[in-house]
Amino acid sequence: MARATVRRRVVRLRGSETGVRPDALAAEEPLEIRLGGEPLTVTMRTPGHDFDLVAGFLVGEGVVHRTEQLAALRYCAGTDDEGVNSYNVVDAAVRGDAAPLSGHRNLLTTSACGLCGRDTVEAVRTHSRWPVDRDPLRVTPALLYALPERLRAAQRAFDSTGGLHAAGLFDAGGRLLCAREDVGRHNAVDKVVGWALREGRLPLTGHVLLVSGRASFELTQKAALAGVPLLAAVSAPSSLAVELAEELGLTLVGFLRGESANVYTGAERVATG
Repeated sequence: MARATVRRRVVRLRGSETGVRPDALAAEEPLEIRLGGEPLTVTMRTPGHDFDLVAGFLVGEGVVHRTEQLAALRYCAGTDDEGVNSYNVVDAAVRGDAAPLSGHRNLLTTSACGLCGRDTVEAVRTHSRWPVDRDPLRVTPALLYALPERLRAAQRAFDSTGGLHAAGLFDAGGRLLCAREDVGRHNAVDKVVGWALREGRLPLTGHVLLVSGRASFELTQKAALAGVPLLAAVSAPSSLAVELAEELGLTLVGFLRGESANVYTGAERVATG
């Protein structure tokens, strides 16, 4: 049912020559998320691991933080033009001690930004249930340098499309525990966090979260809400991401490429001696 890629015929230009050939595209489809049968939001995502995505989304919204709070996830009857179930509607049922949804969110969320629809920036400064500032995780530069290649090796859909973001969760020894891909970087992270919730692994004390793009404020917040003490990105962080990481005591690493990286906050977790 996972439809991560779509095949299309394209005209390929190479110098003065042209040709027609098939090409693989990263799939992007809407997913309507319902909470207790009521429409909550619509996000544009790459199909696949949808239950993980919804679970991680609810963690990021502060609704759930324990596995048992998520009572059930199920596909609803969303149909395409031919009347076939599109598997683009997921309903989540939570138990009574789950928190109410924090902040107001408009219905549509794009694949580029998981915070679209928030009323104010202040509304997304959700405090994590698991402070990360005292997390004893320590890693070496050599361990960090090895992570991007390990995540890249798990990016199967990226190999055929070149158009997907990835997020990977690693243990303190650098072992890849979970990798997820999506057209939206925030969706990829939600899929990883949702996997961890459903596996009973939250909080993610002593773990490293690696993202294939840049480190935004939102991704830093999602890491903190999952109890991740170290967030690494192969590209640049934003200024607000650095400010939030410093405020929370989270280690933020950017430009992790080859054997180089910038440690923007929490450098004491990266052993250099």
